[in-house]
Amino acid sequence: MQFTDLKAQYAALKSAIDARIQRVLDHGQYIMGPEVAEMEQALARFTGAKHCVAVASGTEALLIALMALELQPGDEVITTPFTFAATAETIVLAGAKPVYVDIEPDTCNIDASLIEAALTPRTRAIMPVSLYGQVADMAEINALAQRHGLAVIEDAAQSFGARYQGAASCNLSTFGCTSFFPSKPLGCYGDGGALFTSDDALAQACREIRVHGQSGRYHHTRIGLGGRMDTLQCAVVLAKLERFGWELERRRALGARYGELLRAAGAPVQLLTVRPDRDCVWAQYTVLVDERPRVQQALQAAGVPTAVHYPKPLHHQPAYAAGQDPAACPNSIRAAQRVLSLPMSADLTEADQERVVSALAAALANTAAPAAA
Repeated sequence: MQFTDLKAQYAALKSAIDARIQRVLDHGQYIMGPEVAEMEQALARFTGAKHCVAVASGTEALLIALMALELQPGDEVITTPFTFAATAETIVLAGAKPVYVDIEPDTCNIDASLIEAALTPRTRAIMPVSLYGQVADMAEINALAQRHGLAVIEDAAQSFGARYQGAASCNLSTFGCTSFFPSKPLGCYGDGGALFTSDDALAQACREIRVHGQSGRYHHTRIGLGGRMDTLQCAVVLAKLERFGWELERRRALGARYGELLRAAGAPVQLLTVRPDRDCVWAQYTVLVDERPRVQQALQAAGVPTAVHYPKPLHHQPAYAAGQDPAACPNSIRAAQRVLSLPMSADLTEADQERVVSALAAALANTAAPAAA
């Protein structure tokens, strides 16, 4: 069983992907070839954002968005500690300081009700993470940001294709930043990403930053970086867009079915809540369990692969712990001890899903037995 079945996806799209790649090989424009602009236009239409800027990775998307805001040393960006390191990493690389706000225990997304208390005169932006494929409370976050004159950058690395109050993830705030890492809901065959904005000036700044700050060839108007997305990777994304709508429907259905099966099995797991005004595209299907190491070991023995997203909150990570209260953000600490991601992709079969649930229920029953005794 595959944790993310990219082989089955390629088999279904082989002719389209091969043709797209061959076209790039034939024209030979491997950097900023025509597929880059074609993909940007297609994804802008998909999200409804005015601008899409293709970049080298989801990390670059976040960094370029922050650079476009022209942060100054000592500026602060509010975010969640329960996320991949790139969220805080890019804030630090942009010269700012990450300020952590705890998560909601039932969604694992940033708790918007706690953000205002974390604001200081140095706060410049808020970076909520759409974790596991569900958007955070963007209406509340945007309203708060507007009151205080702050930018909002949605870290949508896991949520491309998700909807929130009728709008698309990546078109909900100042910036939306996503990743095309192969295992993401819309993935390429290497690193890739994109940022979205409907602000013309910010879009132009991002386009310049991704090509070493150039507004024209060898005319550098700002500090930039090498942040372009390869033409070949854009070609892969364009081919995958052909069935992306079906994949999103499939992910939603499989996520709902996981919940039904786990409840029917009586498995003692905590399921994540999906709020009624949004959906989830389940970049990972994640549950919360007790005695996770023993559960993982039992699943491995049953041939079921698992992963932990993420085992340690950022304010406990050596690179980001300086000056942080280790006891802060208790919901994030507790989630890091309990989250467990199960096999998930649009090509997961119902039979394999049932096998996963059966193995998990058995593993949980076995781990609970000694405690009961």
